[in-house]
Amino acid sequence: MPFRILLVEDEPVIRELVRSMLGDASVTVDCASNGVEGLKMARSETYQLILLDVVLPQLDGISVCRMLKADVRTAQAPLYMLTAKAKKSDVDTALRAGANGYIQKPFRGAELMDLVARLKPASS
Repeated sequence: MPFRILLVEDEPVIRELVRSMLGDASVTVDCASNGVEGLKMARSETYQLILLDVVLPQLDGISVCRMLKADVRTAQAPLYMLTAKAKKSDVDTALRAGANGYIQKPFRGAELMDLVARLKPASS
């Protein structure tokens, strides 16, 4: 069974970049382009990692984070914000909403690959 990642990101270029960097035979990257779609996908599938932008159409990432962390079906999934918002107050808000971590754009590919390597079971 592949390690499943949900990427909620409105920029198509970033979605494709992350999918091409992380997706392989043992890792599946599903993508949502807005907060409402991301929330629905997270609640309908089991993900081992959720990467969530803060600035999203329809429903912002902080609200999505709060809803996912309040839902017993999704609360245990590691959730990392992947965003250009870089002020300390932005990071603090995300962590208070329940995010497990914060990755600032522009990000390094190695940063995402290291995160997946830490979370992915050795047998996957």
